[in-house]
Amino acid sequence: MSFARQFLHLHQAVYERTDGRLGHRLIGVPSLILRTTGRRSGQIRTAVLTYGSDAGSYVVVASNGGGDQPPAWLHNVEANPAVGIQIGRRRAAATARIVNAGDADYPRLWRLVNTVNHGRYDAYQKLTTRPIALVVLTPEADRG
Repeated sequence: MSFARQFLHLHQAVYERTDGRLGHRLIGVPSLILRTTGRRSGQIRTAVLTYGSDAGSYVVVASNGGGDQPPAWLHNVEANPAVGIQIGRRRAAATARIVNAGDADYPRLWRLVNTVNHGRYDAYQKLTTRPIALVVLTPEADRG
C-alpha cells in the first residue's frame, strides 16, 4: 500500500473514531464522511472525501485517485441515492445526484471543487481516460 493510501486510511480512521472532532480539515482541505448503503451487502460503507459547498449542497468527486475504475461508493450511490453525510460533528441525511461530464453544471462544479482541492482533480483526470463524475449531496433539511 502506498504512503498516500495509508495516510488516507489514517485520516478516515481519525475522523470516524473522534466522531468528527478531528478530521474535517486534517489534510488542509475540507472533508466530509459519506455514508452509503452497499449495493450488494446492504451494509453501511464510509468514505472521507474532499468537498466544495454550492448553495446549501456539497460537491464531491468520484476520482478514485485517477484510477481507471470509479470508487465503489459511486456504485452504491447509483443504486441508492439516499446517503448520510457528516461534516465535522454534524450529521445529516442527504440525497446524492450524479453529475456527469456532459451535464450543464459540470464545468462550474468541477472548477469549484478542484479549486478547493488545489488542482488535484485536474491531475487525477489526466491519469485516466474515464470521465470523472461529480456527486452533489443535498441535505434533507435543504431540499426545500
